[in-house]
Amino acid sequence: MTRKRRRHSSDFKARVALEAVRGMKTSSEMASQFEVHPVQISQWKRQLLDHVGELFETGRPDRELAASAARETTLYEQIGRLKMELEWLKKKASQLE
Repeated sequence: MTRKRRRHSSDFKARVALEAVRGMKTSSEMASQFEVHPVQISQWKRQLLDHVGELFETGRPDRELAASAARETTLYEQIGRLKMELEWLKKKASQLE
């Protein structure tokens, strides 16, 4: 029997990584407490330490940047559609004259 792969939320990962950074418990103790593999804890800890500077560098979390980029893409698409409609209307109006 195989176990279904579990997905952990970003909040859970952050909590575990912060606990690992504090160093109050061993990796094995945290693994049994949070029910994850010790290697996974060390990976999350490494990820936290590698990317902690980016949080203060940009001033905005990546989620906001991604949302603004998606909104910008949507707006450019809308501008393109409106330009096409305008050109079509100009063409039809010139044919009616």
